[in-house]
Amino acid sequence: MTNLSVNINKIATLRNARGGDNPNVLQVALDCERFGAQGITVHPRPDERHIRRKDVFDLRPRLTTEFNIEGYPSPEFIELVTQVVPNQVTLVPDDPLQITSNHGWDTKAHTSFLTEVTGRFHEKGIRVSIFTDPSEEMVEYASQTGADRVELYTEPYASLYSKDRALAIEPFVRAGERAKALGLGLNMGHDLSLENLRYMHERMPYVDECSIGHALVCDALYLGLEETIHRYLACLNDPTP
Repeated sequence: MTNLSVNINKIATLRNARGGDNPNVLQVALDCERFGAQGITVHPRPDERHIRRKDVFDLRPRLTTEFNIEGYPSPEFIELVTQVVPNQVTLVPDDPLQITSNHGWDTKAHTSFLTEVTGRFHEKGIRVSIFTDPSEEMVEYASQTGADRVELYTEPYASLYSKDRALAIEPFVRAGERAKALGLGLNMGHDLSLENLRYMHERMPYVDECSIGHALVCDALYLGLEETIHRYLACLNDPTP
């Protein structure tokens, strides 16, 4: 079974736009769990434009599913993660000013750095996933860092899906199969949606986890959060169209 981890950054963005605590980030996270999501993802950035440090500390003791924290491994991020001790940390190569993640690590160029950071998190018993492009070479170098998983950056798949879905998924299949052959767990994330998720899962049923935020929150505006989560779960676990 492929787990669904709901990225709640957009909920925090909406809250921060008006100030106060509406919508309540913690309550939405708990509702996602109650509706069937198997994990919650957050990506705290230095400017706290969506998820805040306080949110991370508030969420940790209340969540009953897997807690995944994404981010660039700056000293401040490493300190936060080692204090909170989530189930998983996903290392992304974001510049602090980026609106959203838009590429994976060059794991060949950064092998030493990623190995050191992975070791720090392993000392705390935290599973480490490295965000990579769908490249067999990048996956191979990621495996040399001691990481437990890779997360493949799926925006290229989503962009090409409507034109040629078979062509769009091929590099991900190759990279995913290489990851599994190397003993790595496999996550997927970025721009996955109700339109493209089922086909991805049909071709790659061995994916461990999909982290989905923006599209899921947009769908929830029309369908409601509970129905939306049920539909995403069906894409991942229901073999029928």
